[in-house]
Amino acid sequence: MTIPPVVTYVHAILVRDLQALRREVEAYPDDASIWAVPEGIANSCGTLVLHLVGNLRTYIGLQLGGVAYERDRPREFSARNLPRAELLRDIDATIAAVHAAAPNVSDESLAAQFPLAIGPVTVNTQDFLLHVAVHLGYHLGQVDYHRRLVTKSNTTVATMSPGELASAQRIATT
Repeated sequence: MTIPPVVTYVHAILVRDLQALRREVEAYPDDASIWAVPEGIANSCGTLVLHLVGNLRTYIGLQLGGVAYERDRPREFSARNLPRAELLRDIDATIAAVHAAAPNVSDESLAAQFPLAIGPVTVNTQDFLLHVAVHLGYHLGQVDYHRRLVTKSNTTVATMSPGELASAQRIATT
C-alpha cells in the first residue's frame, strides 16, 4: 500500500515536533525545573509531555497503528516529579507509535470517520490527523515558553525546523 501524501507530511511533522519536544526536555538543567509551575502558567513541561504522549499514543499509535496503549488522562494532569529519563522514554515510545501508524493509513481511511468520537463530535481521519499535528505544535510552543521562563534562557533548541519536513530539499549554495 502506498502511503497517501498527506500522511507522509503529517507523519514528518509529528516526528519532527516530538524530536523537538525531546530536545526541549533535555535542555532543562534538572528534573525539578521540568515540573516547575510559575505563577500565571497552568501546566509544567512534565504535564504537557504526559498529555502529548497520552494523546498521540492513543489516537495515532493505538487507533491507527494498532500499538497497545492504555491512556490514563487524569494521571497526565496529576503526576508530578517523574524523572526526565521516564519522560524521554515516553517520547521515544510515542515516536515509535507514530512510525507504526503511518503505513496503516490509506486514502480510504483518511476519508472515513476517525475510529473514536472526539468529545461530542466525529470527524474524518484526515481532519483529525491535521488537528493532532496542530495540537502537538500548540503545546510544543508552550513547552518552549515554559523552558525559557523557568531557566531564564532565550536559547533555542531548533524547534519546528522546516528542514525536517518531508518535502525539505537543501538549496545548493555558491
